[in-house]
Amino acid sequence: MAILFKLDDSLNGRLQRLAARQQRSTQEIMREAIRHYVDCEEARESFRREALASWEEYRDTGQHLTGDELREWLRLWGTHEETEIPTCHS
Repeated sequence: MAILFKLDDSLNGRLQRLAARQQRSTQEIMREAIRHYVDCEEARESFRREALASWEEYRDTGQHLTGDELREWLRLWGTHEETEIPTCHS
């Protein structure tokens, strides 16, 4: 599907110079940039949904880990002392 949009002269010039330096087409660079942007925005939305769901669960149950408990657990990752995630509590 072809989508047309206008770039201002300054951005268009920068894009043209970048494409020439990298020996790539401007379309290839724009596709990569748009893909990267969409990937980042989808990840941001996913993180936000997960955070909101966690907040709702906490409000409903009161179950949580303290920051200190979580930091201690993460400190042990990748060591011979690594453990399962601590159990949440009220």
